[in-house]
Amino acid sequence: MADLITVDDPDDPRLRDYTGLTDVELRRKREPAEGLFIAEGEKVIRRARLAGYEMRSMLLSSKWVDVMRDVIEDVPAPVYAVSPELAERVTGYHVHRGALASMQRKPLPDAASILRDARRVAVMESVNDHTNTGAIFRSAAALGMDAVLLSPDCADPLYRRSVKVSMGAVFSVPYARLESWPRGLEAVRDTGFKILALTPDEKATPIDDAAPHRLERVALMLGAEGDGLSTQALMAADEWVRIPMAHGVDSLNVGAAAAVAFYAVTSGRPGP
Repeated sequence: MADLITVDDPDDPRLRDYTGLTDVELRRKREPAEGLFIAEGEKVIRRARLAGYEMRSMLLSSKWVDVMRDVIEDVPAPVYAVSPELAERVTGYHVHRGALASMQRKPLPDAASILRDARRVAVMESVNDHTNTGAIFRSAAALGMDAVLLSPDCADPLYRRSVKVSMGAVFSVPYARLESWPRGLEAVRDTGFKILALTPDEKATPIDDAAPHRLERVALMLGAEGDGLSTQALMAADEWVRIPMAHGVDSLNVGAAAAVAFYAVTSGRPGP
């Protein structure tokens, strides 16, 4: 059973995992280097534990202690009970959900290991907005994508904002980083995947006409908000596909586009 410890000093070194959570640049560097990530909210904390992530500690406002009582009784990690005011001073923002947990990261698998048994894969290039990253992972989980591959410069899926937006779906979909870009796509193709590049370019094939759900193995590439896929990524694809637009709309937010395209790739049938 975890120790329940009341803390009233925002400078208490035991709260170090939770300091400066709004400092994006600091947390992006610090969390991977120290092997931790922050889960926010009851559902996300429970999903992280269910996915096998080890808890380092929890930070709870007092009214959340009873809600998380079963978790407190089940983990050996320390639990720090604090006032909402102190939580805000430590983290840098008002913790609406009142429950935070510092979790230990797992070693990231390599691309080859997650491609081995996959049939439907999302490939993200330079998606560095954490909200979009979380939205894409949530759609990937909901619509039955088997895995996600990230270019080296993509945002960290385990950053707090990504985890929160995905509602913990980042724990459900295996992912790996390609070590080089776009050269790493060669290994994807060599594994038997047809690489489709999602682009609003008029020269692209309407995604329904491409019938990706009928292909044996599909890797769908998604680019960053605004810029889209790079020229190098587009040239590396086997085919360009687009989502037909109406009413003069030229494109969708990458999170929304991903959901539509994942449905087309999986034919709306979650699961293998």
